[in-house]
Amino acid sequence: MNFLRSRCIIVSLVIASVAVGAAAPADEDAAIAQNLAEMLRDARTVISNNQDLINNPELGDKHLTGHAVLDQAVKSYQKATGIDPTTIDPNSRQGRLLRAMMAAIVAVTDDNQATINEKGTAFKGFIPAVFARLVSEDFNQMAKGDAEVKVTAPPELVRNRKARPDAWEAEIIKTKLLDPQWPKSQSYSAVVDTNNRPAFRVMVPEYYAASCLACHGSPKGEMDVTGYPKEGGKLGDLGAVISITLYH
Repeated sequence: MNFLRSRCIIVSLVIASVAVGAAAPADEDAAIAQNLAEMLRDARTVISNNQDLINNPELGDKHLTGHAVLDQAVKSYQKATGIDPTTIDPNSRQGRLLRAMMAAIVAVTDDNQATINEKGTAFKGFIPAVFARLVSEDFNQMAKGDAEVKVTAPPELVRNRKARPDAWEAEIIKTKLLDPQWPKSQSYSAVVDTNNRPAFRVMVPEYYAASCLACHGSPKGEMDVTGYPKEGGKLGDLGAVISITLYH
């Protein structure tokens, strides 16, 4: 499933300036958050694009290792941002967190090789949404106390309890991202006290693409391949939100 990619234009413009150390702190936080979201989306797209391969019951070793997924994700990331993530200073916060995200992508893919390569089973359940959740959880452990990433959604669309929006996320989804007047490609950011600490928080909206509707479209209530009832979503509806927290 490939969500329609959304990117706040202002945030995107500061990515290059952060790479050369020219951005102000708020701009740097925004760029770090956007880059983390970009890397996660790019890796999730690799999993989406390889669903037929993953679910091929006749084939054993798919050669879809963690590094294979990361290599494809990095190429997409470079195309989207114009930046090679491996050239970002690993001692900078941006470089450290981006490397943690890349390490999580490799770890999750490698930890699920038995599932990916299982013969005799078609649908493996290793879908983009599951992959993104697992990567986020691994990243959060690696970046504990520094940053957190979660893929959430409007409460009525959340299928996994771990992905439920917190009170702040739910409020922003309701009052901002679902507002018909909200610019569809725009992220929302604010400095908010979180877990008794000030934090820069970013909500990156994602919208249903055609590939999402096989599971999330119509008819509403019909069971999809994963065993969940379809939500009746339409092309372009808000389907998910990447929530990123950078602690100060």
